[in-house]
Amino acid sequence: MNWQLISEQIEIATGMAFRVSSVRAIHGGDINSAFRLQGEGETYFVKLNRTDLVTMFEAEFAGLQEMANTQTVRVPAPVVCGKTAEHAFLALENLEFGSSSKASDRLLGRQLAQMHQQIQPYFGWQRDNTIGSTKQPNSKSDDWLNFWREQRLEYQLKLAADNGYRGKLQANGELLLSDMEVLFYNYRPKPSLLHGDLWGGNAAVDKNGSPVVFDPACYYGDREADLAMTELFGGFSQDFYAAYQEVWSLDQGYAVRKIFYNLYHILNHLNLFGGGYLRQAENTIAMIRSEIS
Repeated sequence: MNWQLISEQIEIATGMAFRVSSVRAIHGGDINSAFRLQGEGETYFVKLNRTDLVTMFEAEFAGLQEMANTQTVRVPAPVVCGKTAEHAFLALENLEFGSSSKASDRLLGRQLAQMHQQIQPYFGWQRDNTIGSTKQPNSKSDDWLNFWREQRLEYQLKLAADNGYRGKLQANGELLLSDMEVLFYNYRPKPSLLHGDLWGGNAAVDKNGSPVVFDPACYYGDREADLAMTELFGGFSQDFYAAYQEVWSLDQGYAVRKIFYNLYHILNHLNLFGGGYLRQAENTIAMIRSEIS
């Protein structure tokens, strides 16, 4: 890997000289390769992927900027993205992580609620992005139900059919799409700025004890969709949820809608990782339909 080309782009973006003195691979990601670039007096976190995926990094760069502009929860500052002959790359501020506490959990809850209070007059976003490595359409809409139906669940169900998951999943999925309005009786969500992929692996605490979130899949949508995903795989404490509610309390219908919103991520895992998620997707659809029938 020719790190010199990336260091030159970092220099141009920051206006400061940067020469790579050491490179260390960072393990743990499923989609990208990651490295820590050390120079004299400065360190950067760099992701690499195929050159044709540069738009994925451009969307992530824009999402981090959008969240940073709210001055709520901290994100790693985006530095520069682009591509070399061999790779697409994204360079970010390098953060040193610490340990979470009740105080940091509560602060994250408050800051996320404050970020969700950043409202736009439309659902969607300025561009499409990715959820994992799956394309996530974000065409602007003034109708949340149509947006979620067409650009989230229908999109994932079509991908599942293309991947060979047909039968009961598709039949019951179509029935759910036709009946989903029942879940929104007397509830009208606002277009909040969402992280979009907020599971426990995308949140941490810096060395000073401040919460940090990263790897976003941003768009403007129902804040319940962000909260729902925090519950899908666990990793967030009761202090986090209590602090969120103190800033912006949730509607009582969230208890059912969170299952509905998490279907999107379960379907995406089915499409990304295979049939091990098929039963969970089918059971989730059945659970939601039992609540609205």
